Amino acid sequence: MAPPGSPVLPLTVFVLLLWGAPCTYGRRSDVRVITDENWRELLEGEWMIEFYAPWCPACQNLQPEWESFAEWGEDLEVNVGKVDVTEQTGLSGRFIITALPTIYHCKDGEFRRYQGPRSKKDFINFISEKEWKSIEPVSSWFGPGSVLMSSMSALFQLSMYIRTCHNYFIEDLGLPVWGSYTVFALATLLSGLLLGLCMIFLADCLCPSKRRRPQPYPSKKSLPEFSQPLKKVEEEQEADEEDVSEEEAKNGGGAKKDFVQADALRQRAVGPSQAADQS
Repeated sequence: MAPPGSPVLPLTVFVLLLWGAPCTYGRRSDVRVITDENWRELLEGEWMIEFYAPWCPACQNLQPEWESFAEWGEDLEVNVGKVDVTEQTGLSGRFIITALPTIYHCKDGEFRRYQGPRSKKDFINFISEKEWKSIEPVSSWFGPGSVLMSSMSALFQLSMYIRTCHNYFIEDLGLPVWGSYTVFALATLLSGLLLGLCMIFLADCLCPSKRRRPQPYPSKKSLPEFSQPLKKVEEEQEADEEDVSEEEAKNGGGAKKDFVQADALRQRAVGPSQAADQS
């Protein structure tokens, strides 16, 4: 038996505590962590996914039930996962998370939102009795893999990046709040100008505008083509002048004949009267 002052007993208790610690606290969780990098695993097989935040009281109350439900995942042939929306902002935008906690059921790429009771027993019955079949799946337009939701995810990630930059400007660089807003305003203007130039360039390449080319002045070679109508007009004018001169000539000759005849008649009339006077 160890003496009262021997350190063997406390050492033995300490070793037993270390031996039992992995069994009580170090057990691996059956809940899989879903991130922006591995979220496409949800498109295959059957899943139950929880969207939570560490600061959310309702999420904290749900964690024990969710962990217990995950222990039945292998028996129910369902994968159980969780998403921390404070770290995975892209997924919160991809699934449009507006309330916490939010639970989704996924079966071969079809997503359904779970809105039933949140207990271990209810989760098990939801999978074993296939109650998810009575819920209408999310439209393909608003599915996580659609183009629309991918764009929404990118916007959420951009907003988080802007927030990180804002905190960096204020806390690390020591800029005032208005200085940070000024930087973002200038960046927005420059990005808008660049985007507008790119759109104009693409539009001009795809749909080029029809520009009117200036008409060239007539060259010497093309003068004969334009002078032909002028020559015809001049020839017609000369012909008209010749006709007019001929008519005038005819009219002038007739007038002379009439004048000669009138003069002869007058002489005849004058001749007898002069003879009578002489006699």
